[in-house]
Amino acid sequence: MENRGTGLIALLGATLLCGFPGLISLCCGATLVLSSPSAEMDGSSDLTPEMVSIFGIAGLCIGVFFVLIPVVVGYFTLRRKPDLPVVNWDEPIPPPI
Repeated sequence: MENRGTGLIALLGATLLCGFPGLISLCCGATLVLSSPSAEMDGSSDLTPEMVSIFGIAGLCIGVFFVLIPVVVGYFTLRRKPDLPVVNWDEPIPPPI
Protein backbone atom coordinates (compact mmCIF):
# COMPACT_ATOMS: atom_id res chain seq x y z
CA MET A 1 0.00 0.00 0.00
CA GLU A 2 1.20 3.47 -0.76
CA ASN A 3 -0.24 5.13 2.32
CA ARG A 4 0.76 3.86 5.77
CA GLY A 5 -2.39 5.33 7.31
CA THR A 6 -4.54 3.10 5.13
CA GLY A 7 -2.40 0.13 6.16
CA LEU A 8 -2.90 0.93 9.83
CA ILE A 9 -6.67 1.18 9.34
CA ALA A 10 -6.66 -2.18 7.52
CA LEU A 11 -4.61 -3.72 10.32
CA LEU A 12 -6.94 -2.32 12.99
CA GLY A 13 -10.00 -3.61 11.13
CA ALA A 14 -8.47 -7.04 10.64
CA THR A 15 -7.53 -7.19 14.31
CA LEU A 16 -11.01 -6.22 15.49
CA LEU A 17 -12.89 -8.40 13.00
CA CYS A 18 -10.57 -11.43 12.88
CA GLY A 19 -7.96 -11.31 15.63
CA PHE A 20 -10.17 -10.98 18.70
CA PRO A 21 -12.78 -13.54 17.53
CA GLY A 22 -9.87 -15.85 16.73
CA LEU A 23 -8.53 -15.52 20.27
CA ILE A 24 -11.98 -16.25 21.67
CA SER A 25 -12.25 -19.31 19.42
CA LEU A 26 -8.84 -20.48 20.61
CA CYS A 27 -9.89 -20.15 24.24
CA CYS A 28 -13.20 -21.93 23.70
CA GLY A 29 -11.55 -24.68 21.66
CA ALA A 30 -8.89 -25.23 24.32
CA THR A 31 -11.59 -25.38 26.99
CA LEU A 32 -13.53 -27.99 25.02
CA VAL A 33 -10.44 -30.10 24.34
CA LEU A 34 -9.36 -30.01 27.96
CA SER A 35 -12.85 -30.71 29.30
CA SER A 36 -13.78 -33.48 26.86
CA PRO A 37 -13.06 -36.37 29.29
CA SER A 38 -15.64 -34.95 31.70
CA ALA A 39 -18.32 -34.32 29.06
CA GLU A 40 -20.26 -37.48 29.93
CA MET A 41 -20.16 -37.09 33.72
CA ASP A 42 -23.55 -35.42 34.20
CA GLY A 43 -25.42 -37.51 31.63
CA SER A 44 -27.68 -34.63 30.53
CA SER A 45 -26.02 -34.17 27.13
CA ASP A 46 -26.18 -36.24 23.96
CA LEU A 47 -22.58 -35.32 23.09
CA THR A 48 -19.95 -37.97 23.54
CA PRO A 49 -16.43 -37.02 24.69
CA GLU A 50 -15.16 -37.72 21.17
CA MET A 51 -17.61 -35.22 19.69
CA VAL A 52 -16.61 -32.59 22.23
CA SER A 53 -12.94 -33.17 21.34
CA ILE A 54 -13.70 -32.78 17.63
CA PHE A 55 -15.56 -29.51 18.26
CA GLY A 56 -12.64 -28.29 20.37
CA ILE A 57 -10.04 -29.17 17.75
CA ALA A 58 -12.15 -27.48 15.06
CA GLY A 59 -12.36 -24.37 17.25
CA LEU A 60 -8.59 -24.39 17.70
CA CYS A 61 -8.00 -24.67 13.94
CA ILE A 62 -10.45 -21.90 13.12
CA GLY A 63 -8.95 -19.73 15.86
CA VAL A 64 -5.41 -20.16 14.53
CA PHE A 65 -6.60 -19.26 11.03
CA PHE A 66 -8.40 -16.15 12.28
CA VAL A 67 -5.40 -15.02 14.36
CA LEU A 68 -3.07 -15.37 11.36
CA ILE A 69 -5.17 -13.03 9.21
CA PRO A 70 -4.14 -9.80 11.05
CA VAL A 71 -0.52 -10.98 11.08
CA VAL A 72 -0.54 -11.37 7.29
CA VAL A 73 -2.41 -8.08 6.80
CA GLY A 74 0.09 -6.28 9.02
CA TYR A 75 3.05 -7.80 7.19
CA PHE A 76 1.86 -6.86 3.72
CA THR A 77 0.57 -3.40 4.57
CA LEU A 78 3.28 -2.11 6.90
CA ARG A 79 6.48 -3.56 5.42
CA ARG A 80 9.01 -1.42 3.65
CA LYS A 81 9.21 -2.21 -0.02
CA PRO A 82 12.70 -2.47 -1.51
CA ASP A 83 13.84 0.43 -3.64
CA LEU A 84 14.07 -0.37 -7.32
CA PRO A 85 17.49 0.15 -8.93
CA VAL A 86 17.84 3.21 -11.11
CA VAL A 87 18.51 2.35 -14.72
CA ASN A 88 20.48 4.83 -16.79
CA TRP A 89 19.17 4.55 -20.34
CA ASP A 90 21.83 6.90 -21.74
CA GLU A 91 24.66 4.38 -21.37
CA PRO A 92 25.82 2.71 -24.59
CA ILE A 93 25.07 -0.96 -25.04
CA PRO A 94 28.20 -3.05 -24.59
CA PRO A 95 29.38 -4.96 -27.69
CA PRO A 96 28.46 -8.65 -27.87
CA ILE A 97 31.16 -11.12 -26.95
